[in-house]
Amino acid sequence: MVFADSLRAGAAARLVGREHDLDHILGVFEQRCGGALLLSGDPGVGKSAMLDAVAAAAGQDGTRVLRAAGVEFEADISYSALNQILLPLHSALDRLAAPSREALSVALGFGAGSPPERLVICNATLALLRSAAEDSPLLLIVDDLPWVDRASAAVFGFLARRLSGDRIRFLAASRTGVGSFFDGSGLPAYELPALDADSAARLVDLRFPDLAHPVRRRLLNTAQGNPLALLELPDALRADQRRAREVLPTVLPLGERLQSLFVSRVRSLPAATRALLLLATLDGTGDLGVLSTAAREMHGEADLRDLDPAERDGLVRVEESPRRLVFRHPLIMSAVVAAATSSSRREAHRALALVLADKPEQRAWHLGEATLQPDEEVALLLERTARRILDRGDAVAAIAALTRAADLSPRGTDRARRLSEAAYVGAEAIGALRSASELLEDAWRADPAHGASLNSANAAVQLVLNSDGDLATAHRLLVGAIEEGDHGYDAEDPALIDALHFLLLLCNYGAREELWAPYYAAVARLRPAPPPLLLVAARTWGDPAHADAATLRELDEIIDGALKETDPARVVRVGTAALYPDRLAAVREAAWRLVRQGREGGPVRRHIGALLHLCLDDYHRGKWTEVLDLSEEGLTLCEKSGYAVCTWFFQYTKGLVTASRGDTETAHALAEAMVNWASPRGIREAVDCAQHVHALADIADGDFDAAFGRVNSISPAGTFTPYVAHAAWVFFELVEAAVRTDRRAEAAAHVRALRGTNVAGLSPRLALLAGCAEALVADDDAEAARLFAKALATPDAERWPFELARVRLAHGEWLRRSRALSGSKAPLTAALKTFQQLESSAWAERARKELRAAGRVVPHSGGRAGAVLTPQEREIAELAATGLTNKQIAERLFISHRTVGAHLYQIYPKLGIASRVALRDALREQDRA
Repeated sequence: MVFADSLRAGAAARLVGREHDLDHILGVFEQRCGGALLLSGDPGVGKSAMLDAVAAAAGQDGTRVLRAAGVEFEADISYSALNQILLPLHSALDRLAAPSREALSVALGFGAGSPPERLVICNATLALLRSAAEDSPLLLIVDDLPWVDRASAAVFGFLARRLSGDRIRFLAASRTGVGSFFDGSGLPAYELPALDADSAARLVDLRFPDLAHPVRRRLLNTAQGNPLALLELPDALRADQRRAREVLPTVLPLGERLQSLFVSRVRSLPAATRALLLLATLDGTGDLGVLSTAAREMHGEADLRDLDPAERDGLVRVEESPRRLVFRHPLIMSAVVAAATSSSRREAHRALALVLADKPEQRAWHLGEATLQPDEEVALLLERTARRILDRGDAVAAIAALTRAADLSPRGTDRARRLSEAAYVGAEAIGALRSASELLEDAWRADPAHGASLNSANAAVQLVLNSDGDLATAHRLLVGAIEEGDHGYDAEDPALIDALHFLLLLCNYGAREELWAPYYAAVARLRPAPPPLLLVAARTWGDPAHADAATLRELDEIIDGALKETDPARVVRVGTAALYPDRLAAVREAAWRLVRQGREGGPVRRHIGALLHLCLDDYHRGKWTEVLDLSEEGLTLCEKSGYAVCTWFFQYTKGLVTASRGDTETAHALAEAMVNWASPRGIREAVDCAQHVHALADIADGDFDAAFGRVNSISPAGTFTPYVAHAAWVFFELVEAAVRTDRRAEAAAHVRALRGTNVAGLSPRLALLAGCAEALVADDDAEAARLFAKALATPDAERWPFELARVRLAHGEWLRRSRALSGSKAPLTAALKTFQQLESSAWAERARKELRAAGRVVPHSGGRAGAVLTPQEREIAELAATGLTNKQIAERLFISHRTVGAHLYQIYPKLGIASRVALRDALREQDRA
């Protein structure tokens, strides 16, 4: 047909995943013998959308579209649908012979007279359409055939069989399995299928890009490719449900249009059938034995033959092996619930609870839904169920069970306790900080004396840290709850152990020795004995410089035992203990498991913790592009979840990479943001990490005096301040900066202090840097040469490429200054190669200058030899040069801002620059070249 090519282009642009279906429709219309097509499909599958797309494309190509749709209240009005089709051609009636014109006018209500014969109307309509088709091709579209009146249906059937070879096409749609007056026998037909899985996912992502992953998965499973369901089900959910911060209903609610399509079919069934379907829906297993027994509990008798009307209507079927009831589509289950009254739903839940006495979780849930008045027995069952659910990692469902248990609690103290636990789980696991705050307020109203409970305190501290509160307030609140609690310092009390791990975090964040006394006092009182992780983490994370060999052996044993750990909280806690001793590689697999779970909707806070550990391990291993990608993921998570206190984690890891690569402007900006946020809140560890980033950026810029001031503020030269954990990671920067600024006394004092710690014993990486620091302050050349050789012989030094290259650079610089020019070339060349591989432009330039000073010719730093920007890199570079942010560039190019960032860090070394401020000049220079 004339409009076929236009239809393919236009309709494909309007519909997702319908390319094959469009090709089939067009294949029928492109055959000269094929003038008609009947389209069928389930409710909501997109038949009307397909008709609309075909009509729009046809109209754009010059084809005249005549449309009609069956309407239920017009089904008894003869020729009402035909009137819709022919009304636009009213002025063309004069083209017909008088008998045909008069008959058609009477039939359509334009004139008066006796009712004409149906065959006369059919022939007159065909003549009118052929006459109109001489002006332009015609496309007749009829939707909702089951509601088309009998007379019009007969005319449409007559037309559909007589359009072969004409410039007229006929396309009609009806619901599968629903009868109509239209006789379609012998006509080409096509059943429009549901969308395939990929297309369904694409449609949801286009319309609802911010759905949490588990919610998205549930919607896709429920909709089973039904486009209307994919578009309406998310709108029927609350905002917290869409973000996976609130449990989804067992049966998803239907939107208005879905209800109109499905609920009417359910309500037309006999009451006994509806009752059985409701039991089957709420049970969810399809077990006919459960269904039959529950029906007897409700009505004293059961007859599964009452399912026959639903089977005949195609709503359900019974599978023989195993024998169970299966709904034709999950949306029918939603319709069953929507059609039921609240009292009938409670009655069904109560019957199922009696039947499922041997299944405590299902029984507790059904009792919770069936009970209206406070009932401590049911509340206790739900509380126990919540604990089991939480052990499986489903925090959202656990919160729902605890909240329902609180609703059914007769006593205010029990209600407050359960609400507090729900608030803690929400704040700790899923980032539901706002709802946690509301739950805490409800708990306080239920029992004002309950505010000092451990769960209340844990949740409140989360809220304080992630708002404008300071660390001192959070620390005081949590210490008070621990010291005043009635836990008896039972080491088996999970709320107490969680509180102590949280207190450990606060102590480390504060990086002040006075914060630690209450922690050690509480841990010492634990009976029968403190968990080893609480003791080890305090030394390896809180004060790593003073962690002895025995502590490190304990840590290694804990890590070995945690390799197959399934508790997300413990995985992150072990990883945190392993952070400063450089053992994150040992927990990498477990961390990735948490990240994958988080991306699937697992605990947000644990997802964030695992991302941080992967970022730090990747930075030291030289996998810097992955650091940037994971850092952006972490920053996005923090913003969306409300975990503001964790934002600095990823500003730090991103800052490490940007400073190390020489993008010092970005690095300083990230560090400044960390300081501005953390300083007023007293989170000194974040400030120390920011100073680390500042110092690396200063060194990249050659400003060693500024770098010394930064790291000296963390722990002054000659000291490793207790419980200032980051001092163990910045000693080399302090010594190097002191040596380069003629602060020899400070450098030597810091190396002496270093010898009094076990920093070099924490890991090979730190041993490598400690050896280099010793060499830099050595009193004579022979000792310096020996110490450099010993440092470079550190086992596994290649695992730490950036640190190894920095040591080789320092060695080469020392050799050149000692006039050992030929000996300096090998370490400098090796350092330059590593810096180039890491795209560390500032350090690479230092190595080049040293090589040139040693008499070796090296290429200028104007980018990698032969490096050419790809077309996408060029486009991104040009946009960045205009001043657009990564987010703005991403929006223009329809890619993620993380992808933009990754491309820019590939672009900078290709152009031989360190930051986006130099992009414009570099692009002009490349164009001239």
